[in-house]
Amino acid sequence: MSRGIVVVASSRAGKPSRRAAQRESTLLEIRREGRRRLVSEGEAGVTLRPIARALGLTAPALYRYYASRDDLLLDLIADLYAELTEGMERASAGPPPQDLAARTVAVTWEFRRWARANPREFQLVFATPVGTGEDSRTERLDACGQRFGRVYQTLFAEIWQRAPFPIPADDDLDPRLRAQLATWAADNDIPLPLGALAMFLGCWVRIYGLISLEVFGHLGFALEDVTPMYDAMMAELGARLGLPWRAEFGCPEPG
Repeated sequence: MSRGIVVVASSRAGKPSRRAAQRESTLLEIRREGRRRLVSEGEAGVTLRPIARALGLTAPALYRYYASRDDLLLDLIADLYAELTEGMERASAGPPPQDLAARTVAVTWEFRRWARANPREFQLVFATPVGTGEDSRTERLDACGQRFGRVYQTLFAEIWQRAPFPIPADDDLDPRLRAQLATWAADNDIPLPLGALAMFLGCWVRIYGLISLEVFGHLGFALEDVTPMYDAMMAELGARLGLPWRAEFGCPEPG
């Protein structure tokens, strides 16, 4: 947990004390102002003294909530991860549980929607190193990333368990890749064959890569409208996973 957030427990049946509630409210206001500055000025605009002035706080007062800029950025990333992940979880829960194709498409379209609507937030979460690699920071960001990753991992495992699709045999995998996949599976208790994990990573690279290229404007040299590329990609990935593409799966036009 970030050193910037400290919740003081109340002695009355777990109800937060008045001081704790006020502290949480101020922390939330600080993060909201930090996000506003992130959107308007980029990551460089997220600095403590201007945020303090905007909220009518002195710099020493704000440092009682966040000891450093990195602490604030860490909490912002955690908030953004939660916002994105919760949206993807809701998207996955929308179609009937047994319709894995529709759920996978819904999750991907929500990921794209959020990324397009929040390009600077997307960059902060996925493209900006924070801090110096201290264990507490690494563990917190890992936990956020694992929750986000479980949305796709859970769907992928369900697809495999319901109707296994063709995958490479372990011996057909590059030994260097095979060793890393085995470590990942063991460390995270992932009940999938190594070939299926390789397939999962390949699908993830395609989805994340296309979203990143679009958000950062790196496809403009060829495409004014990236939507057809999403349709083609999802149809191809669906075929590889045994998920039939349906017309209603077409990527929504960006809003």
